Amino acid sequence: MPKLVVLVVEDEPLLRMDAVDFIEEAGFEALEAAHADDAIAILNSRRDVAVVFTDIEMPGSMDGIKLAHVVRSGWPPIVIVVASGRVVPALGVLPDNVRFLRKPYRPAEVIEALRQAP
Repeated sequence: MPKLVVLVVEDEPLLRMDAVDFIEEAGFEALEAAHADDAIAILNSRRDVAVVFTDIEMPGSMDGIKLAHVVRSGWPPIVIVVASGRVVPALGVLPDNVRFLRKPYRPAEVIEALRQAP
């Protein structure tokens, strides 16, 4: 059975590396993007991404909230998990069916959210 593919979008290299490590240890395949533009390039080049796990605050042309909307409209089946330590999105700001995790999150919380993917 193929592994679920998770795209980790995080501009902080140590946090991204840590997330990739615990996601792979849980049995998923992890891809990395430093910002939303990288993430969209990966989504355009691969058809196997099942989950996008993104930070909200990051440099580039869009933040994680805008990325969540782009993913929802361009790749509707993809499960989206959004995390932030400073920004708590108001009700209705994120697209429907997007899970929000407050940083610092526990790896187990992230894995539980990823496992909700089909």
